[in-house]
Amino acid sequence: MVVLILERVPASLRGELSRWMIEPRVGVFVGTLSALVRDKLWERVADNPRVGGAMLLYRSNTEQGFAVRTAGDPDRSLVDFEGLMLVRIRPGAKGGRRKAVEQKDGF
Repeated sequence: MVVLILERVPASLRGELSRWMIEPRVGVFVGTLSALVRDKLWERVADNPRVGGAMLLYRSNTEQGFAVRTAGDPDRSLVDFEGLMLVRIRPGAKGGRRKAVEQKDGF
């Protein structure tokens, strides 16, 4: 399985990707592709100058069972921490830290 997450991309690129994968949410594409098709689609995404950010996740023989590629300037980046891929959220990004909500009486 291949997951491709796009941020700030032209509609034409999303339309092209929808020929090969489904788009269950805006900018999130999922599909089962051969390695050749996956790599060709990634080239189209990574070489597009209008891509704000892109992240490709696919099955691989690693400790976590998947590999990740990134292109552009995504809101989240990956950090290799002794062989494990961890996510770093860019300060000020939309999905960044939120204020903690205080719970009273266990609710």
